[in-house]
Amino acid sequence: MSRMPDPITEADLAAYVDEQLGIARRIEVEAHLAENPAEAALAMADMRARDELRLALSSAPLPVSVRTNALAGQLERSLKRRGAMRRLSRVAALVLLLGAGWIAHAEFNALSVRPSVASAPPPAFVADAVRAHGTSLLRAGMESQPEIAGYDPAEILSATAIRVPDLPKGWDVTDVQLFPSTFGPSLEMSLATESFGKVSLFAVRPGSFDVLSATAVVEGEATAAYWQVGEVAYALVAAGADRAALEREAARIEASLH
Repeated sequence: MSRMPDPITEADLAAYVDEQLGIARRIEVEAHLAENPAEAALAMADMRARDELRLALSSAPLPVSVRTNALAGQLERSLKRRGAMRRLSRVAALVLLLGAGWIAHAEFNALSVRPSVASAPPPAFVADAVRAHGTSLLRAGMESQPEIAGYDPAEILSATAIRVPDLPKGWDVTDVQLFPSTFGPSLEMSLATESFGKVSLFAVRPGSFDVLSATAVVEGEATAAYWQVGEVAYALVAAGADRAALEREAARIEASLH
């Protein structure tokens, strides 16, 4: 008889963020987060603050910057709300003390130039999505490669563990294919739209759990709006599309998955 998993507590979530859980409990926490997008979003925000704090501690010269202090304070407040002050909260407190201790020194260097941290590049699956979009356009122009518009969302979910989102009204599916990708089987749907012309909806399981809100980037001649819900990542790709408009449409599609 299988054992029912223990309820996930705030202490478990804090320990998950702090990387203090064993693999079995970590899997249980991730399963819980997959079913609770709001809690998953909070956990991911804490983990991002943790990683930015670690990066600041490892690469930024003293005195500790205002940005580092802000990250430490943000993470400490979050952990306090969860009711658990583990190792990470002690690191945050240490950074705050370091920042306070260097205030006088920093005043003499107020005009110094600090290196900025470049914005993070899009996830690797976005490049696969752009390549799949190019392949679908090539396929559409070949008479020997007939397009297949029919598909069964339940069968796709069963075979690939990829959930097909609801599509906007007026978007017509012209072709559905499974492609190999860096991360395993991926879904490529070709769509005909009035606003963007030929659009591709790409979906794949990138091998990691994350919660990403829809964000658009320009990759060469293509515009891609990507997001992730749990273990499945998605990208909406169109050639020459307005970045803000495609991002808004991707956000609407993302909402259908919650």
